[in-house]
Amino acid sequence: MAKRLSLRDFQENLSARLLSAKRGETTPPMLGFRAGARHWLLELPDSGEVVPLPVLSPVPLTQPWFAGMANIRGGLHAVVDFAQFAGAAPTPRSERARLLLIGARHGINSALLVESIEGLRPMNTLHAADRPAGAPTAPWIDAAYQDEQGNHWLHIALTQLLQDPAFLDIAL
Repeated sequence: MAKRLSLRDFQENLSARLLSAKRGETTPPMLGFRAGARHWLLELPDSGEVVPLPVLSPVPLTQPWFAGMANIRGGLHAVVDFAQFAGAAPTPRSERARLLLIGARHGINSALLVESIEGLRPMNTLHAADRPAGAPTAPWIDAAYQDEQGNHWLHIALTQLLQDPAFLDIAL
């Protein structure tokens, strides 16, 4: 269940961020999401748009992690079940599941099917950490962090993911 934030906490956090920005201490926040019972991070400019899960059109003779094609406002997006791609069980299709549109900056209409969006994660609340036991190893996972609640987060280098031959080759 998502943690509730009081109005006072929100205002204090916003005030601190504004003061930090005024002093030139800005570090862009990351977009957090859950997939495969893990927490993941994408740099905000790479994250693209988040949309509710639409009807997916299956594509025959593709990898099991290729969830299908989605029509988002007239544009076709290839949808990858990110949990399954990363070696976990398929993403449950629930009301919290979302498509994270990625690759638009790179000319690729691709989307990640994720369990839920966890919101923005300011970098000043994350601390570098060792990769948790059992975490996937891939060239596109370039860092691991831990937040104040003890949750582990894996950072995705999106450019490397979009160039990974395993990600691009959806054929069986």
